Amino acid sequence: MERNFAELNYYEMLDVKPNAAALEIRSAYNTALQIYQTDSLVSYSFFSPEERKKILALLEKAYFTLINEKEREIYDNELIRLGIINAAEMNPAVKGPVSIFDINRQRDTSGMLKIHNAELKAKVSQNQRIREILSQQEISGTDLKAIRNELGVAIEKIHQETKIRIDYLNSIEENNIEKLPPAVFLKGFIKAYLKCLYIEPADEISARYMSGLARN
Repeated sequence: MERNFAELNYYEMLDVKPNAAALEIRSAYNTALQIYQTDSLVSYSFFSPEERKKILALLEKAYFTLINEKEREIYDNELIRLGIINAAEMNPAVKGPVSIFDINRQRDTSGMLKIHNAELKAKVSQNQRIREILSQQEISGTDLKAIRNELGVAIEKIHQETKIRIDYLNSIEENNIEKLPPAVFLKGFIKAYLKCLYIEPADEISARYMSGLARN
């Protein structure tokens, strides 16, 4: 299930469809730059500084290939030849792109009081149900949702702090495998989700989640 970022094609790297217009590609590229050039929780959950530097180089190569009409045509023909995409996918898009991230911070209209970090950490350490879940060999999306509910944290709070799209958060919690993001992003999402709730060790627990997912 794991895929290296470098193994993604240029459209997958920018999270756009093969029929994306130039404006959509430019928008997706700018979004990706904001994610990998900032110190956001999600960015640091994905890769090391060295890996992010390589990813930025790949994103730049993808962008300048797809934004150039002639180079994009050559690239598209090669993808078609390899059977990665088909000609039908190249029809003009009718909608703009939906980024894998939601980089726009939204005002919190839920009225929920922010839970103090120390209080949240205390709840994690003292809650018997959470300890039972974290002792399991495998962790599912349902388990993550149960932990979040035990802590009384709204899913919108995680969305706002991690910038992960809320539909992805819902798909994770509902174990909706078909709607999960690519594995190269998913593991980082799980780590960011855990860190937002002060669940540690995030690396080890996210690995247990990915292990359980691979069995499905």
